[in-house]
Amino acid sequence: MMATTNSTRSLTHGIAAGLTILFLHGCAGPVATQEEATASIKGNVVEKRVPDSFAEKAEQGTVDDGWIKSFNDPTLTTLTNEALAANPGLQIAKAKVDQANGLTRQAEAGLKPTVGYAGGYADTEYEGSGTGRGGGAGGVAISWEADVWGRIGTDIAGSEQETAATAADYQFARQSLAASVANGWFMANTAKFLHQFAEDVVTLQQKRVEIAVAMQEIGKGTERDVHLARGSAASARGAARNALSASEKALRSLELLLGRYPSAELKTADILIAVPPPIPAGIPSAIMERRPDLIAAEHRVAAAFYKQKEAELLHLPRFSFSLGVGLNTINDTIAGLNAGLFGPLYTGGAIEAEVDKATAVQKGAIAAYAQAALNAFKEVEESLAAEEHLLKREEYLTIEVRENKKAYDQTMKQHEIGQINLLDVLIVENKWIASRIAEMDVAGQRLMNRVNLHLALGGSFEEIPVAAEQQ
Repeated sequence: MMATTNSTRSLTHGIAAGLTILFLHGCAGPVATQEEATASIKGNVVEKRVPDSFAEKAEQGTVDDGWIKSFNDPTLTTLTNEALAANPGLQIAKAKVDQANGLTRQAEAGLKPTVGYAGGYADTEYEGSGTGRGGGAGGVAISWEADVWGRIGTDIAGSEQETAATAADYQFARQSLAASVANGWFMANTAKFLHQFAEDVVTLQQKRVEIAVAMQEIGKGTERDVHLARGSAASARGAARNALSASEKALRSLELLLGRYPSAELKTADILIAVPPPIPAGIPSAIMERRPDLIAAEHRVAAAFYKQKEAELLHLPRFSFSLGVGLNTINDTIAGLNAGLFGPLYTGGAIEAEVDKATAVQKGAIAAYAQAALNAFKEVEESLAAEEHLLKREEYLTIEVRENKKAYDQTMKQHEIGQINLLDVLIVENKWIASRIAEMDVAGQRLMNRVNLHLALGGSFEEIPVAAEQQ
């Protein structure tokens, strides 16, 4: 009869506990929205600081995705995919996303009850009886903190924003890696062609040495010309060696991005591709919505907002509940329901300091967002301006190379008939060589600047941007 009474009592306690928990769960405090957290930052940055003439140098429109394919270079696409799969730095960024997801799940666990079990057994032998008696008990315990004021929910919201920021960081790391691979590929190709041209100059200079020596031997040249030719040949060999070193460095840097051993053995292209047609620049607000680094900064503003709200809620009391149900060896059920209340009265200023710290972090996050946005606009403006400047420079250099080559050919003819000396030839020749090197270098710069513009505008290198699988 006693066992029946205890069972009934424990059942009553369990029902009461369940109803209490459900009631308080329904009374959880409200959590602010992300819109409230980031309501003013975009307006302050875009409307107050961006002029109406933004990006007027470029065609306005929607920024297209899939810019890697716009270069029409299958090797570049293959190398980009290789880097995305093997680059250690990107793998580190992915691990940070996984870590952030774990922290969010850990925060979400605060809203759920904790269930545990325990048991024990004791064996006691009474003196002189020769017999032993033992007893044991076991049971289940449930504990839970009611989120009456929304403090735990606010903590979860802040953690979710941090996770979203980390996921956006990962997306920006992917885009930056693709841009780095493209720039590394164009740089390596440009360096290769510069080295090839330097080797052609070495061959040219070596032939001149042979001609100068032969002309001296037949009395039509001077020893001075021989020395000038040999010095020019040595200078050309030094320039070729420097170009080879630059080419190897470019290859090693690219191989490192690909996750390969940096052996400088990657096969480069046979020609330097042309720069694709101009691209639309979009509008400032679209850039802020497309660039993952700005998206990450916005999420961090929201996270700081939630952390500040959570700190303010530390002033309010906490409600906790626990329920225990057990059974001992004499078939008695044991049940207990406990409710607790704790409210801070004096913490030595700890809570106030936490609020001040969270407020400062929030202000810093807002300032960081503004700085990141303005830096993004700077990158766009610089890349757009460079598009025009580099195009004009290439046009001028094309003319300069053509005219210097004609002048060089005419100078060589004059030298061959003895009208001018070798020093005059070398002066004109050096101008032609320098202008040709500058022309090749600018061609490579135009390709790399186009990549930087795509990155600055927030266009994805993929035709269909990767969904946040990593969130």
